[in-house]
Amino acid sequence: MKKAMSLFLALGMTAALLAGCGGSGSSSAAPAAPAASAQAPASTPAALSGTVSTNGSTSMEKVIGALSEQFMADHSGVTVSYDPTGSGAGIEAAGNGTCDIGLSSRALKEEETGLTGTTVALDGIAIIVNAENPVDDLSVDQIAQLFTGAATDWSAVGGNAGAVACIGRESGSGTRDGFESITGTKDACVLTQELTSTGAVIEAVKGNPSAIGYASLSAVEGKDGIKAVTVGGVACSEETVLDGSYAIQRPFVLVTKDGAALSDAAQAFFDFATSTAASDLIRAAGAVPTAK
Repeated sequence: MKKAMSLFLALGMTAALLAGCGGSGSSSAAPAAPAASAQAPASTPAALSGTVSTNGSTSMEKVIGALSEQFMADHSGVTVSYDPTGSGAGIEAAGNGTCDIGLSSRALKEEETGLTGTTVALDGIAIIVNAENPVDDLSVDQIAQLFTGAATDWSAVGGNAGAVACIGRESGSGTRDGFESITGTKDACVLTQELTSTGAVIEAVKGNPSAIGYASLSAVEGKDGIKAVTVGGVACSEETVLDGSYAIQRPFVLVTKDGAALSDAAQAFFDFATSTAASDLIRAAGAVPTAK
């Protein structure tokens, strides 16, 4: 009887030990849920789509064209349009909401309120004469004399005798505003022709040996039949515009309306245009990028 009782107790203790070991093993060995199954799949950013309307400066045509072409190549669902109406009209369009981004080749004026101007590039305003003109250099003061009629003959500035024909842009042009502001000739220019685009000014100077005009650096490079004179001994180039040594220069500005959010597509285009990713495109278009 005692042997039976001892055997029973021994069997009970063994069973208890086995049960305890089994419980401990099952607790530590419980598999964790796979990490992948516990996470939601990453969402793919929605592709940009829609239109981005730009309006304004004719001098910014090459720059805005290069930026638009690259942006549309990167975002096939977006169309960027450009309406070359002149700086004044572009600023007005940005203000009244008829375009997403206005384009101006001058800084905003004090009275142009409710708007923000962001400089995307700098542009030298080249002083151009016919390729046959022997004059190679003019001071800012001499340029002012020629355009205001204080000097009416080329011989007054070292050229051959002959009447000066001044070619300029229309009222509201950013190029004209920049030129007149820098040379101190605001509302004082005496023009033989007043034209509505940079290209028209270049063609007019090309066709007239007595002509002098002004045009964007980006527009005159590589053009036959004209030449850009140095101003105070300094050539109009990217380097001299960026370091400030060339006197006649102005900004290229993106104009947006305060308090009005851009569409996703327009904001993305704005961000691209003002980033270092756009610098080579701006430079290739003949302007000087400002992004760092």
